[in-house]
Amino acid sequence: MSTNHPGRLQGKKAFITGAAGGLGKAMAQMFARQGAKVFVTDLDAAAIASVAAEINQEAGSTVAWAATQDVRDEARWLAVLDEAATAMGGISVLVNNAGIGALGGVEALEPKDWRRVMDINVEAVYLGCKHAMKFLKENAPASIVNISSLAAHKVDPNYTVYNTSKAAVAMLSKSIAVDCAKQKVDIRCNSIHPAFIRTGIVEPFFKAMGEEEATKKLIRGVPMARLGDPDDVAYAAVYLASNESRFVTAAEMLIDGGAAAV
Repeated sequence: MSTNHPGRLQGKKAFITGAAGGLGKAMAQMFARQGAKVFVTDLDAAAIASVAAEINQEAGSTVAWAATQDVRDEARWLAVLDEAATAMGGISVLVNNAGIGALGGVEALEPKDWRRVMDINVEAVYLGCKHAMKFLKENAPASIVNISSLAAHKVDPNYTVYNTSKAAVAMLSKSIAVDCAKQKVDIRCNSIHPAFIRTGIVEPFFKAMGEEEATKKLIRGVPMARLGDPDDVAYAAVYLASNESRFVTAAEMLIDGGAAAV
């Protein structure tokens, strides 16, 4: 799929987690189409290698590299960031996309599930930002894009830990943004907050309930009355990764069809 503004990310070198499918894959593909080099990671070795291969085939040259990564593992962060910087000649964009959810209100939620979600959704974002910072400084102007969620703004008690984790990502992003600005470091940090997007994460709803009923349930409360598409988020990430957003930092970009407003 071609875009209207080819080359918007020319010269950018992007590191993207959780990119074996869904939003991560869509962002990686669009970044490459816009001229960026991309280094993609995921737990699924075969799937993430396939994503890089698809991108390279489309580009007709090597613009994508892949590695396995458990984002909870600090030592792996150090190793894979070094690998990415060597492959791409630096890192100028970090996209923290890997994330999970868990069901349950505060009484029902098991401590192990709380810790797992917080480790992947929050601590991993902290680790990525902390250890990527030296590479971003060397390749400024640079950008951090953290994928949060509409859940940071709209509470559902059945998603207690997910709500909490995504709100934490938003505040962490703001803290990093202001810290960099006050230090006069040319690194911007913003968060993206999607509503339900048609990715593999929501496919179980469609299998269990059927297309019509699942869609009705998922778009309840969305004024535009539709699910988002992965490219809706990818376009927002392109803007935040590009020099077009040089005066945008500590922002929360809602990609939600108006859901946060009602």
